[in-house]
Amino acid sequence: MSKEIKYTEAFEELQQIVADIEDGEISVDELSVKVKRASELIKVCKTKLSSTEEDVNQILKELEE
Repeated sequence: MSKEIKYTEAFEELQQIVADIEDGEISVDELSVKVKRASELIKVCKTKLSSTEEDVNQILKELEE
């Protein structure tokens, strides 16, 4: 299985996909594959952001005690 992608890597790849689509650099044949990959990257980013938010909230809660 492939290594877990880091948030920064996922975000940078997502930005590149968006830029390629905006620039018209992706053919119709590639578009479906790129959109699916972008969807996967968005899920990775959302999961990591949610996890980080939970961690930060837990730390702040512990500091208040």
